[in-house]
Amino acid sequence: MARLKTVYRCQECGYAAPKWMGQCPDCSAWNTLIEEVVESRPDGLASAPGTGPARMMTQFSSEVVALSQVKADSERRRSCGLPELDRLLGGGIVAGQVVLLAGAPGIGKSTLMLQAAARLAAGGKVLYASGEESLKQVSSRAKRLGLSAETLFLLSETSLAKIAQHAEKLGPDVLVIDSIQTVYHPELTSSPGSVAQVRECAGELLRLAKKSDTAVFLLGHVTKDGALAGPKVLEHIVDTVLYFDSERHDLLRVLRAHKNRFGPTDETGLFEMAETGLKEVRDAASFFIADRVERPSAGRAVSVTLEGSRPMLVETQSLVVSTRYPLPRRMATGLDLNRVLVLLAAMEKHLRLRLEDKDVFVSLAGGVRLKDPALDLALCMAVLSCAKDAPLPADWVMIGEVGLLGEISRVPHLESRLKEAAKAGFRKALVPQRALKDLPRGLGLELQGAADLSDAASIFVELDHKAKELSP
Repeated sequence: MARLKTVYRCQECGYAAPKWMGQCPDCSAWNTLIEEVVESRPDGLASAPGTGPARMMTQFSSEVVALSQVKADSERRRSCGLPELDRLLGGGIVAGQVVLLAGAPGIGKSTLMLQAAARLAAGGKVLYASGEESLKQVSSRAKRLGLSAETLFLLSETSLAKIAQHAEKLGPDVLVIDSIQTVYHPELTSSPGSVAQVRECAGELLRLAKKSDTAVFLLGHVTKDGALAGPKVLEHIVDTVLYFDSERHDLLRVLRAHKNRFGPTDETGLFEMAETGLKEVRDAASFFIADRVERPSAGRAVSVTLEGSRPMLVETQSLVVSTRYPLPRRMATGLDLNRVLVLLAAMEKHLRLRLEDKDVFVSLAGGVRLKDPALDLALCMAVLSCAKDAPLPADWVMIGEVGLLGEISRVPHLESRLKEAAKAGFRKALVPQRALKDLPRGLGLELQGAADLSDAASIFVELDHKAKELSP
């Protein structure tokens, strides 16, 4: 039998010590000695850290075979019962998949996972192991959310050995660990949540998942800087990494995929926290577009962004005011400030718009943060509208990327963006001139093309003149 042994290794120079020290004796670095696992073998040799055989479960073995001899089974996916979560996973979970769901404390990870576990239990056994709450707390939350399932089993345990024993005895299809920072390896002396504990526990759970084809969900916390609490290697171990974040003053929860071996990484799931749990947001326009009024106001323009395969309408808002200070202020909320500065410089150059004595503030309605270049045209038109105090028509949507020379370039998936705008009730769209010939008819919108910023500005100047002529 192999005997587990640990050493403390310096992360700067690689020096190994039998016990922890505040300063490395070799390179004199402070607080760099981290506990690592080495496998002590009967022949006196030691394996590399983290590469020894499994201690509590039988390690699955593999032989060298030719690629042509390996049978590739089709991936059978199981729906989680939440379409927003299924879309991020690529259509559902796969047998043996290890998913890491990370987020700030209190963001709703346990609530989301309990809702998904209850729905997954309708098609198989689910073991929910909670190391932070008692069984009564988990049960009371399930009753508050209106969840019930005969094949959803609860376990309040932090020892990885006992969790593995219960999982081997029950044989669940899905295993949920809430959270990975509370689980500890019984053969390690470090405290739960440390680098060595998180890494070894994740490695053992990975071997359990691949051996028994059990889908494993690991819930993890993030630090104040937004990084995953624990070693970065944890993201390399798992198959899928999902980050749970909040938008719009913690009202809206956004789920993003940072890594996915079984699906896309550019999808986004939207949830709203309610008394009965997390509700899926199907109509994103209600969150990201301010209340549309019949009388348009200056400084507002609507565009369509694309998060993965999901088009969403967003409203750009601008405020341009005079300043007496020698250095005017430039502020951006929800947009990249450097990108905003480039667009303002392009407007000053190609539209002869003087902004050197004015403060410019731009933001996206709803508190969303985006980096889609398709919002450039709407941002420029919103700034121009506020600077000239000329409202833009409320039934227009503007989509296009603006370059340094003032040209308006085409954006990907323009057709799907326009269909979403037509579905929301918009009647006209300003798009790049070179993209008009490639767009099909029957989109439900009246399309107007613009080659550069000057063309776009002239279109709305003409509309403003017509509006003033018709006004009493």
